[in-house]
Amino acid sequence: MRDKKDFQPFLTQEAPPELERMGLNWLVGAAIATAVLWQFPTGDYILYPFTILATWFHEMGHGLMALMLGGNFQKLQIFSNGSGVASYTMRSTFAPIGPALVAAAGPMGPPIAGAALILASRSFKAASLSLKILGGFLLFSTLVWVRSWFGLIAIPILGLIILVIALRTPRWVQGFAVQFLGVQACVSTYHQLNYLFSYSAGSLGLSDTAQMQKYLLLPYWFWGGLMAVASLVILVQSLRVAYRSQ
Repeated sequence: MRDKKDFQPFLTQEAPPELERMGLNWLVGAAIATAVLWQFPTGDYILYPFTILATWFHEMGHGLMALMLGGNFQKLQIFSNGSGVASYTMRSTFAPIGPALVAAAGPMGPPIAGAALILASRSFKAASLSLKILGGFLLFSTLVWVRSWFGLIAIPILGLIILVIALRTPRWVQGFAVQFLGVQACVSTYHQLNYLFSYSAGSLGLSDTAQMQKYLLLPYWFWGGLMAVASLVILVQSLRVAYRSQ
């Protein structure tokens, strides 16, 4: 039978309750600060690596959902300004729900991945493994899907940094890293808050929420608001579960 502490976030294992609360408070504070910073131009420079990672989560969400529905994930392009494009094809079999799911998988990809990282912090083995999987999948995606010069440089660098953390740092560093990355992924929804409530994606055509309106009829701002609320709920609930006493 596993000891109770094995199921607690190992960032705070063997720590008194006041330190556990301080760790949770710090993560919540970081989430709020990140969401605020991303609303200002200077925030993009401060949080640049997390912007690129959030874009990767977003575009991989589109591509992987297309694959899951029997389509084809052709390529992923990530650019130095933090934007990205996933190119994919879809089967008409799943219309109209299929294209709507692929559109939603972009904005919802980061918070879902972030929640998985936060929940993995409940066990040292799960947290360490999740960092290795994330770092390895960043490298794998570079080989298989990334087709922009910036992406071919930035994505493997991020993958290697995460792998170094997973393989060469103490447990508490890995615990902090997996939770912090999870929080950053969840709140990255608020980096694209204007995009969620936009009908157009510029030269790319319709935004993700406008695509959902096209296939599911309800207005794009409804889907934008729903995903913004869902991202916050996912973050709060994942932190709650991760820090909940067994």
